[in-house]
Amino acid sequence: MATAITDAEFEKEVLKSKVPVLVDFWAPWCGPCKSMLPVVEELAKELGDKAKIVKINVDENSDTPAKYSVMSIPTFIFFKDGETAQTLVGVKSKEDLKKELDALL
Repeated sequence: MATAITDAEFEKEVLKSKVPVLVDFWAPWCGPCKSMLPVVEELAKELGDKAKIVKINVDENSDTPAKYSVMSIPTFIFFKDGETAQTLVGVKSKEDLKKELDALL
């Protein structure tokens, strides 16, 4: 299951993670973000402990989206070893997200 995190938890949950992390930048009012929710949750279940999927509500947490230049949502940023590995913007298929995560495993 995708975990909701805050700006304050970002370093611990993402940058210091031992496994690759997919960060989903979203907002409750965003239609495309809502359409991605089942895709993200399904992917999180499939990956188990091999990777981590976290969600950041951009309305409640503005520091992290600003730091990573998130201008549109949904934005998916993939991290490995504390570094940005890839960024995808907009609605994506589960296969697109999985392909990027698999490349980091």
